[in-house]
Amino acid sequence: MALLEISHADVIYQTEKSETEAVRDLTLSVDEGEFIALVGPSGCGKTTLLSLIAGLLTPTSGNVTIDGQKVEAKSGNVGYMLQRDNLFEWRTIEQNVLLGLNVQKKLTEESRRYALDMLDKYGLGDFKAAFPTQLSGGMRQRAALIRTLAFKPRLLLLDEPFSAVDFQTRMTVCDDVHSIIKKENKTAVLVTHDISEAVSMADRIIVLTKRPATVKAVFDIDIAASTPMGRRENPEFSHWFDKVWKEVTQ
Repeated sequence: MALLEISHADVIYQTEKSETEAVRDLTLSVDEGEFIALVGPSGCGKTTLLSLIAGLLTPTSGNVTIDGQKVEAKSGNVGYMLQRDNLFEWRTIEQNVLLGLNVQKKLTEESRRYALDMLDKYGLGDFKAAFPTQLSGGMRQRAALIRTLAFKPRLLLLDEPFSAVDFQTRMTVCDDVHSIIKKENKTAVLVTHDISEAVSMADRIIVLTKRPATVKAVFDIDIAASTPMGRRENPEFSHWFDKVWKEVTQ
């Protein structure tokens, strides 16, 4: 069953002197529990599309719905994980994870317990009192993801979430983030410029055209491996990489 529905969406940015068409007649859906990746040429409108899904931007025409309800920025249905972890260095990991709940006045004993249980569950229980500078890059990203999941969002948006870490750390973080999302049964939309990353993590890859963005191709990734690293080591990986790369670059 589709959780997210985007139907014939257009986005036109207007100024006094000109207008720019960023998205044109874009239609796609994302099923409950699905992990999809959006790829396409640089500047094609991937982040604009995430803004539509998050309710931060209203389509010029068309509709965006989650669970059949029109998307609104303050609905709490969407969690957004950015390129950098944005952890406050002067706050402990526990304080960072609970900060958003506190600011939005959603910090209850139940929500606090849920967030702290996730820290325990995903290997950060012994670091609740630590500060971000005391954690590795991968641990910081895990903490940032748990902070996002503490709201129990229906849909998780990942905007180039691994671009701020080095290549070696990225491999581990991809496995960590993918594992947490799958174990928590979350629906996720990943935006990435890295085709390898998309093939290693996504159930389905959606290739966008150059601006104005619309759907160019869709690939259901079928690789017999349960982790991103396992996919990268599978002989089928290069086959899928080549197929997606050709659509992005042609």
